[in-house]
Amino acid sequence: MSDTFEHEFGGQHTDIKLEIVEKYLKRYSAALHTWCDQVWYIDAFAGTGRRTVRVKAREGDLFEEPVPEQVEHRRGSAKIAIDIEPPFDRLVFMDVKPKHVAALEALKAEHPSRDIDVLEGDANKLIKSEIAWEGWRKTRAVMFLDPYGMEVEWDTLRRIAETKAIDVWYLFPLSGLYRQAARDLAKIDGAKERAITRMLGTDEWKQELYSDAPRPAANLLFDMEPVDVRQRNADVAGLEQYVQKRLKTIFAEVLDPFPLPAIERPQKFSLFCAISNPSKRAISLAQSFGGSIVKSMPASHHRTGR
Repeated sequence: MSDTFEHEFGGQHTDIKLEIVEKYLKRYSAALHTWCDQVWYIDAFAGTGRRTVRVKAREGDLFEEPVPEQVEHRRGSAKIAIDIEPPFDRLVFMDVKPKHVAALEALKAEHPSRDIDVLEGDANKLIKSEIAWEGWRKTRAVMFLDPYGMEVEWDTLRRIAETKAIDVWYLFPLSGLYRQAARDLAKIDGAKERAITRMLGTDEWKQELYSDAPRPAANLLFDMEPVDVRQRNADVAGLEQYVQKRLKTIFAEVLDPFPLPAIERPQKFSLFCAISNPSKRAISLAQSFGGSIVKSMPASHHRTGR
């Protein structure tokens, strides 16, 4: 692979994330192809399709020789989706970065027999334009949202849910929300407030995540009145629960999220699976997929408690 297309990122949580999504894609494609005319995969932040991983050097001991640092090239989400059997009928890869788009075009060229579209631009705009059509009755899709930050807008999620045909795997940036939603509501400036509202789809988070703190005593020396203070009453787990609650207002079902990293703290991400199809069959299928994936994962990848 050309150095031009190198995309170095991720750690153990990236491996777990991609493993979970791959397991779901395999089950989804096998099941949906038995009754659906078209089954698609859409990757809104596809990167280069591959990723470069540096494996740290390991010192030797009495039993093992020392191992130098190694550089490995592993599959990213786009390449994983291409490899799924039975194959997706159409794959759509999006990215805002020209270098990533060039790498995706090269990946597409490696598979000339496949129906692959590579789109460059803002994911929110591309998703809205790409899914605005009337063919969803006979088509189903899985969309992977793995944003670089807090880019995914609530209106984009709402449009996806309205198709009633797309399952969404959304790597929610929980640590980003935690940083933006400061402990003291008064310390959140206008820009951060708008960013949180765009991501959660409501400004009611200010009432639902914050409550009045005990008022400090008046400053008798300067005859100052005590100031009202509203503080966030949700910790990381509480924020995750709130996001799931919000997603359930527009999606037919939202599976319990996978915490990432799974064990180490602080938790940085929540990997949600949201189902837009309200039929009992679709919901039951997604729940069974999710349950089987949980059972298949090593114990070290399971949630250890909120």
